[in-house]
Amino acid sequence: MCLAIPGLVEDTFFENDMYLATVNFSGVKRRICLTYTPEAKKGDYVLVHVGFALTVVNEKEAEETLKALAAMGENKLD
Repeated sequence: MCLAIPGLVEDTFFENDMYLATVNFSGVKRRICLTYTPEAKKGDYVLVHVGFALTVVNEKEAEETLKALAAMGENKLD
């Protein structure tokens, strides 16, 4: 099983012949490869796994996923 996290594309650019983006994950910004999602553009949400955007998702779906992840963090098993 893998876990893909939604993030907001803030900027796209090419570097060393690769299509990349700066993606914001609730305030944490990372450089992400857009090779599998060349249609992604600034303002889109993408699902990211190990540094690769796997798919573009709509804002509502991204927000629902982020809420579910936040709820999982609140229900830690101690």
